[in-house]
Amino acid sequence: MIRPFFTKDRISLIQFGIIVGCLTLLYVPVMRELVYDWIHLPDFSHGFLIPVISLYLVYERRNRLSNLSPSGQWAGLGVIIFGIILFFLGKLASEYFTIRCSLLVIIGGLILFLLGKDFFKNLIFPLIFLIFMIPIPSLLMDRITFPMQIFASKVAAKFLDWVEIPVLREGNIIQLANTFLEVAEACSGIRSLISLLALSVIFAYLSQKSTLKRILLTLSAFPIAITANAIRVTTTGILANYYGDEIAQGFFHGFSGWILFAVAFICLFLVGTLLSKIK
Repeated sequence: MIRPFFTKDRISLIQFGIIVGCLTLLYVPVMRELVYDWIHLPDFSHGFLIPVISLYLVYERRNRLSNLSPSGQWAGLGVIIFGIILFFLGKLASEYFTIRCSLLVIIGGLILFLLGKDFFKNLIFPLIFLIFMIPIPSLLMDRITFPMQIFASKVAAKFLDWVEIPVLREGNIIQLANTFLEVAEACSGIRSLISLLALSVIFAYLSQKSTLKRILLTLSAFPIAITANAIRVTTTGILANYYGDEIAQGFFHGFSGWILFAVAFICLFLVGTLLSKIK
């Protein structure tokens, strides 16, 4: 008996190939621009690691996924259509964040449409985690970074005054006796905050069992990162006062960021350990 060429499995494979081909044509320019941002925007250079971590999370679920039976849901088609609408709305408004997020929506819709809700439930976290690879819109970044600049400036000025170092603060400018420091956007701590937040989400997911503990551990990244940056600015001010601006703004300025990020992650680990011991 001759087996027909267009079997159910082959038809499904052809449909999948057509969908992937259409998505590739639609999103290759989007992904090219996204990689360009990862390379040229220091605050989002961690973007290269996010898809790798997400793929690992999928790999970690391989045993559970292999035991599931595909059962496509028509609701996924609605999600796909919504993602396509987001894409074209983003194009019309030239809003890159919306365009890039639409890809995640469409991928989620494809999982639901082709594989079903059981696959969707198991893959939703790795999919949502991909949001960390998308740069925050510049308008929102400005609203976040400026308050962080002011906070770090205030904390540094108060501590310098407390240790009897003459200081005058005007906005994000710290005036010392022999020099001045500007807490610029790069020194606001937004870079370490975004990176630490991504790490906290993964760490919370892997180390905590309850949803509440995961949320608390993730939220702890905010005060930890902001406090660490304030300490960095304060230390820079002390060095600038006693040893001059060259030492404070030279090797120490870059190296201190890595040191304090490591300290911040240790603090995050300690918070996670404490939460794990709470029944």
